[in-house]
Amino acid sequence: MTQFCHLCRIDLQHVSVTRGGQELLHDVSMHIHCGQLTALIGQNGAGKTTLIRALLRQLPYSGSIRHINEHDREIQRLVIGYVPQNMEFDREMPLTVQDLMASAFTHRPVWTGVSKKVRDQVHEALAEVNAADIINHPLGRCSGGEIQRVLLALSLHPAPDLLVLDEPVSGVDSNGLAMFLETVNRLRSTRHMAILLVSHDLRLVREFADHVILLDRTVLAQGAPDYVYATPEFDRVFGSGEAV
Repeated sequence: MTQFCHLCRIDLQHVSVTRGGQELLHDVSMHIHCGQLTALIGQNGAGKTTLIRALLRQLPYSGSIRHINEHDREIQRLVIGYVPQNMEFDREMPLTVQDLMASAFTHRPVWTGVSKKVRDQVHEALAEVNAADIINHPLGRCSGGEIQRVLLALSLHPAPDLLVLDEPVSGVDSNGLAMFLETVNRLRSTRHMAILLVSHDLRLVREFADHVILLDRTVLAQGAPDYVYATPEFDRVFGSGEAV
């Protein structure tokens, strides 16, 4: 049974997803707390992507997903920022980082020019994720780590209640990985938002996560990393020889 607390949280109760007669998620109950990084782990096919799509309201589900404040009252509005694993685009396209960001800050076509006000907004958003120095870089020449920081900057506007990071450092070099996680750590403490990280990197999860949820179409175990990693369910999913 899920234990309640007195923190603001994203509250999932008895969430199930069925498609084509197949149950992809069964009776998932969990909390994603504000000011904490919650990691979602499990093997391929465990339902992690399905759960994200339910959170994003891209799939119908039964049960409830609610935004609860510290007084246990529901907040009707839930703003979600989403950083995907990667972004597919034509790397030969003559588009700068500023152009991409500006398109999210104004309805005016960027080819007509970017006003000083919008440029200042873009610069401020990029500075928050340590990426202000690449504002004029062609998007196609940015590294994987730089692209992820740009996507992170986009996901923070408007300010989200829940930030979902879907394998955001897959294929990113060690320098880009360190900078990305340092930025996420800072956001966790300064913005007090709820963060859900989906990752296959169990060492990374153990180092950075406050709370871990082990999923295999339903919640098998949840709690602090050391607790979850010591459970029989973790051994059954990943094998007792998994080095973490």
